[in-house]
Amino acid sequence: MRKIGVVGAGTMGQGIAEMLAFHGLEVYLTEHSEEKLSQALLQIEQNLDRQIEKWALTQAEKKLALNRIHPTGELAELAGCELIIETITEDLESKKMIFERLDQLCGPEVILASNTSTLSLTELASVTRYQQRVIGMHFVYPVNRTDLVEIVRGLKTSDETFTQTKDFVEHVIQKKGIMVFESPGFVTTRLICLFINEALHVLEEGVASAEDIDSAMRIGYAFQNGPFEMADRFGLDAVLAALERMFREYGELKYRPSIVLKKMVRGGQLGVKSGAGFFNYDKDGVRQ
Repeated sequence: MRKIGVVGAGTMGQGIAEMLAFHGLEVYLTEHSEEKLSQALLQIEQNLDRQIEKWALTQAEKKLALNRIHPTGELAELAGCELIIETITEDLESKKMIFERLDQLCGPEVILASNTSTLSLTELASVTRYQQRVIGMHFVYPVNRTDLVEIVRGLKTSDETFTQTKDFVEHVIQKKGIMVFESPGFVTTRLICLFINEALHVLEEGVASAEDIDSAMRIGYAFQNGPFEMADRFGLDAVLAALERMFREYGELKYRPSIVLKKMVRGGQLGVKSGAGFFNYDKDGVRQ
């Protein structure tokens, strides 16, 4: 696989496109809005510049990576790709529309993957003619610094599709691929959202401040980020949506979202993307 399509130029789409281009792949990045597409390319370039500042990248490598990313506003441009990764918002009907259209555009040998963290791959595949080629590739944020991909099998995902996907993950983009059978939240989202939700309950009860709870987990247990900064970086709206879906699917009280989380989302405090969540951030996502 050398030509990869990425549908959606949001935070995850940008990270996936950048990572694929860095590994020498030709990436066709699509977004329905030309403005969003331009903004995504600017964000990717700024991220590459930050890596240059840290001596993790050279100017030549940056130029090569950017030249491998081909922006387009048309899904039809992805017809020649060998693998397509969908990364749009976690809305089932919107994703089904994308998969139905891709299924019409692409030959039966093209793998259609979704970066969904909570939705059913079987349901996404149900709108396609070749359900055996639909699979989940759940990348963990931040994509460049997290060497894990959950490879999710739907009910009809074939062994061949899984084997090809795992080979791509482990030998081409050099990340660890774990096989997950379809289940709401899979492994990473299910466990990390419970961790964040429990931290919210601890905060609600007045046991400790958000700063001290984060410090306890970051320093005491060597977490890269504490639960609240982690939630800010995921997006509080995304955390809330994941918890609500798992609460509906499992029906267990442990998945019921904290009222604090609901209030913050209603108030537009979404974390890094809005500049403020549990903590404040500048336009580059650096905590202030």
